[in-house]
Amino acid sequence: MRIARFSHQERIGFGIVDGSDLVVLAGDPLFAGFDTTGERVPLGEVALLAPVIPRSKIIGIARNYRDHAAELGNAVPAEPMMFLKPNTSVIGPGDTIVRPRQSERVDYEGELAAVIGRVAKNVSVDDALDYVFGYTIGNDVTARDLQKADGQWARAKGFDTFCPLGPAIETEFEPTADVRIITRVDGEVRQDGTLGEMVHSVAEFISYASQAFTLLPGDVILAGTPAGVGPIVAGESVEVEITGLGVLRNPVRDA
Repeated sequence: MRIARFSHQERIGFGIVDGSDLVVLAGDPLFAGFDTTGERVPLGEVALLAPVIPRSKIIGIARNYRDHAAELGNAVPAEPMMFLKPNTSVIGPGDTIVRPRQSERVDYEGELAAVIGRVAKNVSVDDALDYVFGYTIGNDVTARDLQKADGQWARAKGFDTFCPLGPAIETEFEPTADVRIITRVDGEVRQDGTLGEMVHSVAEFISYASQAFTLLPGDVILAGTPAGVGPIVAGESVEVEITGLGVLRNPVRDA
């Protein structure tokens, strides 16, 4: 199923995408299941929102593509390298990425995003994918100059608007090696890779993260970005496309 979160006539809800309509759900499917209200709303009449707002945390997996690590002059870590982004960084499809005044270089990083569906602690690699509710597209926006200056990443990756997610959650998506991820800026391809290029698989980094943090329903784990990261400036539009998940587009402006 393809699950969208939407705004329509001053209400916010969840729905199952069915052709050109949304079948409205009775509640948040992460907690209330897939019971429907019987109502259908045309997709053309709604504004799509970020399909999940993590109640707890967003975990990023750093340097999970060898070519990306190399382009920034970094070694590939032997184990998944994790960082956190605040849930206040989340925006949805079509929302604007705001370049903060503190930074002179803000980069895009197109990524697969796994949405956790149930409590996970100390799970095995073999069982890890059973804890995934579904997948969506993410953009791990990063103030690259502040990342280098601070010596840690909380500020550089945590600004408001620095975690676009969407357009929907696909519950039947499989993160196979041939899945392609492409990032474009104003239509020009800047990143083009596959999930097969990841150093650590989705199952591996979910298991690894669960050894440190209790993963909760709605937590999001960003899977790392292929080579080709670069700056975005005001007036540009960045889009991330993943096979089977659609396209996440966001314009850019200065604060």
